[in-house]
This record gives sequence, structure tokens and C-alpha cells, in this order.
Amino acid sequence: MDIHKIMSILPHRPPFLFIDRIIEMSESHVVGMKNVTMNEPFFMGHFPGNPVMPGVMQVEAMAQTGGILVLSSVEVPENYWTYFLGIESCKFRKMVLPGDTIVFKCELLAPIRRGIAKMKGEAYVGNTLVCEAIMTASITRKELC
Repeated sequence: MDIHKIMSILPHRPPFLFIDRIIEMSESHVVGMKNVTMNEPFFMGHFPGNPVMPGVMQVEAMAQTGGILVLSSVEVPENYWTYFLGIESCKFRKMVLPGDTIVFKCELLAPIRRGIAKMKGEAYVGNTLVCEAIMTASITRKELC
């Protein structure tokens, strides 16, 4: 799935769209990626002279990857919002720097029930785990918001 297809599913737009491509997807897992470049807006302030991708941006990118999986489970994804409900057991294992390519792997921990999705997310640079978290989100029809 390329960036155009991603933007047809997710409501996020640059500079807050943090995934570039979906590599693989099934009914219970998704794999996405982001090329981290020096041109990312967050590097202007985090940190000048020592650019490091903020951990919260890594978790958000993981959540957006998972959002593709969750929204792909409904007939008309553009009629739904996904909202974070919780982040558990989050760990940042290694810094992510300009020039890195992050691969996000998200897997549902249980079937989506009553609009609630819980998944485990992992982020890798090469073969190195750089971030992981258990994420919970709700899927809500737009007219119900």
C-alpha cells in the first residue's frame, strides 16, 4: 500500500502522517515502514545538533500502522475515527536517527470487539528492536462522535 492509499484510509496528513508504506497485511497483523530523513519537522527542535526521533512519534507511527489494520476491517474506512485509549508496557530500546528506516509490526492480541482493538506493536531498525508497546484504540463511526 503506497502513501496515497494510506491517506485514503487514515485521516492524518503531513506533518503528522508518520508512515510511508504498508508492506504486508492480514486480518490480524500489519507491517509498515517509515524512512526517517533529516527533513522531518520534529528534528528542528529534537535536538538541534543531535537529531533523535522522539519516542512519542515512534509510538504514534506504530499506532498509525495499526490504524490501517483496524480501519481495513470496516467496509468504508473514511466513515470512522480511531482514538487511542491506552498505551501499556511501552519501551524505547534504541535511538532512531536520520537515515534510519523503521519497520513497524502490529498484531491484534484479540479480535476487535465492540469497537475496541488491542494490539502489540514493535518497531525495528534493521534487526534491532527500537520500540515496543501494547496499544488499545476505539473505532467510532463519525456521525456518533
